[in-house]
Amino acid sequence: MARKKKKDDIPRLVVPKNATLRQIYAIAKKEFTAADLQKYTVDEPMEPFDKVVAEMKRIHLEESRKAEKRAPPKRRK
Repeated sequence: MARKKKKDDIPRLVVPKNATLRQIYAIAKKEFTAADLQKYTVDEPMEPFDKVVAEMKRIHLEESRKAEKRAPPKRRK
């Protein structure tokens, strides 16, 4: 029974032995397609900026409070 080839999401770049870096880049540029570019340009749902900043502030306050509790008390001279 013949085995089916597994299609990878990452295409394999076939490069001749002892190829220079310039030759490797030329082969990669030639084989790069619009479909490859499309994988990286898909719009994803985004969070509102205000929500992200509020979450970062909350995390910062929480972590700074934890750090204060862990730190030894400062001595006065």
